[in-house]
Amino acid sequence: MTILDWTERFKGTAALPMDVRERLNKSARVTHMKKGDQVFGPTNIPDSLFFLYDGRIRVSQTSDAGREIVLYRIEAGDSCVLTTACMLAEEAYNAEGIAETDVTVVILPKPAFDRLSSEEDAFRNFVFAAYSRRLIDLLRVVDDVAFGRIDVRLAERLLALGDGLKEVRATHQNLASELGTAREVISRVLNDFQKRDLIEQSRGLITFKDKAGIGAIAHSA
Repeated sequence: MTILDWTERFKGTAALPMDVRERLNKSARVTHMKKGDQVFGPTNIPDSLFFLYDGRIRVSQTSDAGREIVLYRIEAGDSCVLTTACMLAEEAYNAEGIAETDVTVVILPKPAFDRLSSEEDAFRNFVFAAYSRRLIDLLRVVDDVAFGRIDVRLAERLLALGDGLKEVRATHQNLASELGTAREVISRVLNDFQKRDLIEQSRGLITFKDKAGIGAIAHSA
């Protein structure tokens, strides 16, 4: 894929003055990764800022006991709050980013980032505005895990995964990782949904029988 001006892809960079965009295009490089590749991991100290030009990346954290929680997803047109934070602090990632699809990533080396941040107010404002928005999203995840009802959160997730569909392809462990809880908890709630005739379960597949009923649970908080 040949990209002539990657700054057009992102709302924030597209709004920057043209001279700043030209500096970004000269300083950054474009790379491609395959579905399933590790984009970053706990052993890496980021030396660059990256922007996701195309594809989707899942950012998750795994406890010492092996429980995984999905923190957020980076969609095309986004930057990564964790990369920004770790790069500024010069610390290793405490999470892992996995490409959920083939991805195209724009990489801006830290020296170029530092120069642009110090010399260009527009670029600095863009980076930290994006950082703030994503940090707020991350805090919502923490709030949901700490205080949200699991039946409500699971119903919301099923509806999101099954948007426009009659079924959801996901294992109990997949859903547990998405919601930051144990597989046994997900199994218990799904079994309750099935007893209430809201869903039907088979291996790796959840079929909606009463989507309105699931929606009522999702909005009952």
